[in-house]
Amino acid sequence: MTATVERWSRESLASAGGVVALVAALFFVPVVLSANATDKLTTLFIYVILAAMWNALAGYAGLVSVGQQAFFGIGAYAVIRLSNAGVGVFPALVLGALLAGGLALPVGVFMVRLGGGEFAIGMWVVAEVVFRLVILDHAVGGLTGTSLNAIDAYNPTDRRNYVYWLTLAGAVVLLGAVYRLLRSRTGASLQAIRDDEEAAASVGVRVLAGKGTIFVLAAVGCAFAGTMNLATSITYQPADFFSVKWTAYMLFMVLVGGLGTFEGPIIGAIVFFVIQDQLADYGVWYLVGLGAAAIVFALVVPRGIWGTLEERFGVRLLPVGYRLRFHAAEAGSSAGSSA
Repeated sequence: MTATVERWSRESLASAGGVVALVAALFFVPVVLSANATDKLTTLFIYVILAAMWNALAGYAGLVSVGQQAFFGIGAYAVIRLSNAGVGVFPALVLGALLAGGLALPVGVFMVRLGGGEFAIGMWVVAEVVFRLVILDHAVGGLTGTSLNAIDAYNPTDRRNYVYWLTLAGAVVLLGAVYRLLRSRTGASLQAIRDDEEAAASVGVRVLAGKGTIFVLAAVGCAFAGTMNLATSITYQPADFFSVKWTAYMLFMVLVGGLGTFEGPIIGAIVFFVIQDQLADYGVWYLVGLGAAAIVFALVVPRGIWGTLEERFGVRLLPVGYRLRFHAAEAGSSAGSSA
C-alpha cells in the first residue's frame, strides 16, 4: 500500500471554481433582484463575516472570545467620527474597520497573553470599557445615539446598491484573507497552538505572534461588519452596537455550522439568517426558536452541520490542511484521511 499527501482534490478544485462563479453572479444581484432581496443578502454577508471571524479566533487559534462586540461597535463609532470630520461616507466605512484594527494591535499585545476563560472574560471587560468610553463622547449623543446623516446624500437605490457591493467585496477579501492565512505556515502553527500551546512553543512556534495576527484580523473583520451594519441601519445606538448579542450570534452560527471548519461558519450564518428572517417578527418567540435550534443542533450534530458531513463522508470543498490518501496497489482502490 502506498500513500500520497494532497491538499486539493477534484471536488475541491470544482468547488473553488464554483465559489468564483457564485461571487460573479452575486455581483449582479442589485440589477436582477428586488431591493428587498438586496437588503437581505447584505445582512447575510454581514453574518458570514462575523461567523468567519469568530471561528478564526476560536476554531483555529483556541481564543474563545465573548467580547468581539467591542470591535463591531468601535468600527461603527469610527465611521461616525470620520464622517463628522468630513471624510466621505464610503471611504469612512473602510477606514473605520482599519482604525479598529489599529486599536486591536495594542489591545492584542495584552489579551493574547491570556488563555482560556481569562481571555474570554478579558475580552468582555474590554468591550464594556470601550462602550463606557464611547457613550461619554457627546458627538454620538451618549446612550441616545446619532445617525450617519452623510449617507443620505445618496438616493435610496444607489445607497442600497453601493452598500451591497461594498459588503460583498469586504466578505470576499476578509474570507480570502482568513483562508490564505490558514493555508500558510502561520495557520498550521495556530492549530498547533490551539491543540497544545506549550508543546507548540517547545518546538519553536511563535505563539504570541501567531495569536496576535489572527486577533487583529478578526478585529478588522468584526469592525467591518459593524460599519456595514451601520450603513444599512443608518442609526448608531452604542448600546445596540456594543451588545453582547453580536458575539452570541457569532457563537451560534459557528457551533451550528461547525467549529474549526472553513465552510461551517458560512452554513451556520445561512441557518441563523433563515431562523431570524422567519421568526424575528414573533418577539420573544424568536429567542425561544433560536435557543431551541441551538439545543437541537448540540444534541443531534455536536460537531456542527459541516463538521458532521466532513467526518462521515470526508468531504473537503475548501481545504486548509493536507490529506494523506492511501492507495491499495493491487485493487487500485484508495482511502483518504485528513490531517
